[in-house]
Amino acid sequence: MIHTTTGEFDLGDGTIYYETAGAGEAVVLSHAAFIDSRMFDAQWDALAQQYQVIRYDMRGFGQSSPVTGPACRRDDLSRLLDHLGIAQAHLVGCSNGGQLSLDLELEQSERVLSLTIVNSAPSGFEPVGEPPRHMMAMFGAMQQGDVDTANELSVRIWFDGSSREPDEPDQAQRQKVLDMNRIMVERNTFFIADMQPARPLDPTALTRLHDVQCPVLVVVGALDHAEMLRAADIMAEQIPNAHKVIIEGTAHIPSFEKPEVFNPLLVDFLKNPAAFAIS
Repeated sequence: MIHTTTGEFDLGDGTIYYETAGAGEAVVLSHAAFIDSRMFDAQWDALAQQYQVIRYDMRGFGQSSPVTGPACRRDDLSRLLDHLGIAQAHLVGCSNGGQLSLDLELEQSERVLSLTIVNSAPSGFEPVGEPPRHMMAMFGAMQQGDVDTANELSVRIWFDGSSREPDEPDQAQRQKVLDMNRIMVERNTFFIADMQPARPLDPTALTRLHDVQCPVLVVVGALDHAEMLRAADIMAEQIPNAHKVIIEGTAHIPSFEKPEVFNPLLVDFLKNPAAFAIS
């Protein structure tokens, strides 16, 4: 049984709930911006057997405090690492969690050992073409305070993906995503904290991908929106020492849907990131 330590870190304008387990090099898990750190349940024990693993709920998600204004997510992560006394870490982030991890590497490259970026777009990336189906209806429901509809539509976009219907994914997994997502919808987290975030990286990551100094694993779910796949291609092409992997049969959170595929991939990468990235 892996022993897990829990804690709360007071940022001054809110608290971050976090968990730590294991020993060794630090691996920090940053969740997508529609769920919370429970998305990494299937990775927790596997990583804690070999590393000091940390996961946390961003403000406005899970067991962290609600948000009161625009947030700078990479600053929150940096301050959490300082609080935990972690000078260097492997960063693993999904969606917005991957974006903030990439931004942090560009701002503080000395503290990032490797990056695993899962279904993320670099800051500054501008989607083109039609938005994902249900996107505009979801925003409308959120603005009207219709929590049930907004929650369901958000999960259709990000968990079900661009081509699956709600009855096609694993239903137990889908219900867990609905439960996690509901918290941020009820708290209006996106509109308060992330629609116009505080202190965005300037210049953006999109213009600086060639400056990334650590090995990078880019992971994308084959059923995600086409623009997310395009963003993965851009990062894989422009980041030195980057390696891209597509996981079939999954959309925006492949680590959650397909841990039996994702976990060995991640563990192999963390064992020797430099060698893996150029393979």
